[in-house]
Parts: sequence; structure tokens; C-alpha cells
Amino acid sequence: MVYDDSPKLLKDFLFYLDVVNGKSQKTIYEYYLDLRLFFKFLKKHRYKLDAEIDSVAINDIDTEFIKAISLQDAYEYLYYMKETRKAGPNTLNRKMCSIRMFFKYLTNKALVLESNVMENLESNSLPHRLPKHLSIDECQELLKSVNGKNSKRNYAILTIFLNCGLRLSELVSLNLSDLDKEYITITGKGNKQRTIYLNDNCRLAIEDYLKNERQFDNLTDDGRKALFVSQMGNRISRRMVQQLVENHLKTAGLGGKQYSTHKLRHTAATLMHKYGGVDVRVLQEVLGHENLGTTQIYTHIDSEQIKDAVNANPLSKIKKNS
Repeated sequence: MVYDDSPKLLKDFLFYLDVVNGKSQKTIYEYYLDLRLFFKFLKKHRYKLDAEIDSVAINDIDTEFIKAISLQDAYEYLYYMKETRKAGPNTLNRKMCSIRMFFKYLTNKALVLESNVMENLESNSLPHRLPKHLSIDECQELLKSVNGKNSKRNYAILTIFLNCGLRLSELVSLNLSDLDKEYITITGKGNKQRTIYLNDNCRLAIEDYLKNERQFDNLTDDGRKALFVSQMGNRISRRMVQQLVENHLKTAGLGGKQYSTHKLRHTAATLMHKYGGVDVRVLQEVLGHENLGTTQIYTHIDSEQIKDAVNANPLSKIKKNS
């Protein structure tokens, strides 16, 4: 993305997130949206513009404008988001994070600011809520619901979600070359790779799919590399996976409960932690959370712990009905 409607320093920051930090394009786009609205708000109120905020142009904002931004400006913007746009705590915290990251970059990397005025921008205290997840009985019903066309592929996809806790983007990007006997290599956020142990159910589900269903003569170049493919011979798309998950949830009587592919990831993590007693630090390795590198320095998690973590998921013992 070019971000032509952005001031130069914002574009430089977005390119920094891409090239140096290795952030995903989705994450970078969220930073762009957050900071673009922040600048629109500041410009409208600083110059008392008689225009809707969304129509305010910001590509002319220069270094002097940014140097004049204060901590109070940020709080006024957040108040506007809360009161006028009815932003909730999660949205406000994300916008605060975007502002802090941008000003940290201006201070420590771009060297535009002598001191970081947003260093003390405080986050909201969010209520502690467990992520929504399926129960063991619901997981069993979901897996039992898989039949018909592409059933072996769909069963393998659901089994991997529920046992390994992959992100949707990680699952669709899986290649045949990522498989290695008992393990699979996952490419996560920022192109960071991690190796996850495949328990018996995952291995059997993948083997069944590869042996009996992934037999297409019309594979595209990318389809030949991909683990999961569509009937058109392409790598399976994110939307297709979302749809098959939604369809099987409905078939299992679990539609309308706001379950999704990401809720299957929450389910895997919850079951491993709750029933397997898996250490949270090991769980970070399995899930590939962003602060994984820092955690590894102090915990020295080894592959046996990861193997035990995935085996601890009670769904690893559930067999498919033939």
C-alpha cells in the first residue's frame, strides 16, 4: 500500500513496521487507520476547520505540526473516540498503542523528537474475561458433523485448529514441505517460524486427507505447494476456511454462538491449559505469541515440552468414526 493520503513521517513509520519490524500488512493497515484518524482529529481542532473529520486532508502535516502534539491532545482524541464514536476499551487501547508506537519511533528511530511526550500515555484497565471457546462435548459434536464432500480435508482442518491452535492465516499458508513426520513448521506473524508437534489425531487426519482426497489433476503452481487446496486446484482461501467452519458449526448445532476459526484457536489453548496443566510459557511457544522471543530467552522451552503440550489436549484421543 502507498498511503498517499498520509504525511511523510507516518508513511516512513509504516514502511519501518513492514521492513524492519516485519509486521503483517493487516497490522500495518490498522496502525495506518488509527494514526490517520488521530491526525484528522488534531488538524480539525487545531485549525478549527468547518468540515467532517473523515474529510480532513492530512498529507500536508509536517514535522513542526507533530512536534507541537502534546499528551493532552492524545487524551482529548481518546475522549472523542469514547464519547462520540462510542469506542470500547479494546478499541481505545489499540489506538493508544498505535500512538505510543509512533512516538517511540519518532524519538528513538527517526530522531525527530528529543523526548517522547506519549511515554506516559496510559492504557485502560480491561475486565479480565476468558476467551470464548468450545467445550469438550461441543468439540466432539463439531468433529462428528464432518461428512460429505471434502470431508477428509475439512476434518483435518478442524482437527489441526482444535489441537494445535493455529491462526487462520497460518493454516491457509501451510505447505506440504512444512510437514516433517511428527512435526509441522508454522509461519506466524512477522514471518516468525515455530515448530509444533502433531499428536496422533492430527497425523492420522492429515495422512487420511493426503492419501484419499488430495488427488487433483488441475493444481495450480501454488496449489502444488499447498497442504490444503480447493477443488479448483488453488490453495484454500481464508474465506473458504471460514465458511467451512461456519457450515460445520451449524451442522453440529453450534451456529449462532459467535464461534469462529479464531474461537477454535482459543479452544485449543484453553483445553491444553485447563485440562493438561500446560505452563503458560509453553503455551506461548505453541501459539506463537508476539513476545515469544523474549520468553524463550528465560524459559528455554524444548521440543519435548511442546510435544507434551499438544498431547495434553483431550481432543488428541478422539477418533473419527469410519
